[in-house]
Amino acid sequence: MKLRTKYILFVVTLHLLTLVLTYFIFNDNKLFFIASEVVVIISAIIAWQLYRQLIQPLKLLMQGVDAIKDKDFNVKLISTGKHEVDELIGVYNRMMDELRKERTMQEQQHFFLEKLIYTSPTGIIILDYDNRIQQVNPKALQLLSVNEEALKGHSIYELEHPLIQQIRNLQSGDTVVARIDGISSFKLQKSHFVDRGFSRHFIMIEDLTAEILAAEKQVYGKVIRMMAHEVNNTIGPVNSIMQSAMHTDQLWEGHEFDVLKDALQVAMDRNQNLNHFMRNFADLVKLPPANKQPVVLQKIINSVAALMSAKARENDVVFELELPADDIHLKADEQQLEQAFINIVKNAVEAIEDGGTVKFTIIPAKRLLLITDTGKGISASEHTGLFSPFFSTKKDGQGIGLTLVREILLNHGFEFSLKTVADKQTEFRIHYS
Repeated sequence: MKLRTKYILFVVTLHLLTLVLTYFIFNDNKLFFIASEVVVIISAIIAWQLYRQLIQPLKLLMQGVDAIKDKDFNVKLISTGKHEVDELIGVYNRMMDELRKERTMQEQQHFFLEKLIYTSPTGIIILDYDNRIQQVNPKALQLLSVNEEALKGHSIYELEHPLIQQIRNLQSGDTVVARIDGISSFKLQKSHFVDRGFSRHFIMIEDLTAEILAAEKQVYGKVIRMMAHEVNNTIGPVNSIMQSAMHTDQLWEGHEFDVLKDALQVAMDRNQNLNHFMRNFADLVKLPPANKQPVVLQKIINSVAALMSAKARENDVVFELELPADDIHLKADEQQLEQAFINIVKNAVEAIEDGGTVKFTIIPAKRLLLITDTGKGISASEHTGLFSPFFSTKKDGQGIGLTLVREILLNHGFEFSLKTVADKQTEFRIHYS
């Protein structure tokens, strides 16, 4: 029962009781009865006035409560002239001012935070309480190479993206550097914040590819230059001494020295091989900037196929060319791009053990070149190290072939990847510009 209903019932009951009591003195003292009736009427009028004075401010306050429920903090109450009520109204109005100010501040902070997340150069993924992706900024979409619909609302335990798979294993506060395709490197950091008393997580993704590649190049470049310097300083004088000895006839008079002469020749040949080995490394360090000129992509592919045909026949490999009739024009350094394709095809041919195919496919609509082979494929353990310097899956490999390919394609600004997509199907994908 409402307070005003209780008040009205109390006043009505009290006055009815008074009227009944005055009725008993009606016969004894009519004058006193009339006076009593007047008092009751005056009391009822006063009670009504008090009701209006008490209930009207309460109605105003109830309107204020309704405004709070509706989160409308612009409603303020007017003073009534009654001290006690005005004190309460004053407190209410100050509270509304503070709430309005707080909401304005929160809205401004929320807008700033949303703008900061949206424009951040770091990829940001915000999860809900059930580890479902609630929000993702444009940079994260770019780094993950997916659209927003493919992520929002999905649990990180449902998605198969390699970076998301790395994120699953992170605990709050963890930071890792993930290398997903042998080229691209990402810094993943997971943290949390409290929302309405419950913990929620967010992930920051930072692309470290350029920095790591530059650091790698600086390190292996320094190592190669040091090695080349030491090897050349040693091989030159040693070969000179051995050549002088080989051409001094009086040293070789008699057959007993033939074995020594043959040994010196073997040593000279090994020195030449070592010199060639170091020149291959030096070529990687000394790779000049790409001299981009207009070229036809089909022409380069046909040239590489013709050049590598003898090598392909040795391994019983057939080249298949699925090239469009219209020329594909692009700006590139023809010599560098040809060298990159040669290295790719050489690896593809050597990966095929008992005969197979190497297929060149150009998809003009996607500006995509595919070089597909039917070789043994690439294992998961080999995949992350593919383009790393000195990494090789071959027993006698130097680990510079794919590194040179990487440097050439990066110099051209081409996106690329190498992976086994199915049994007997390994693809080298090059997105040319």
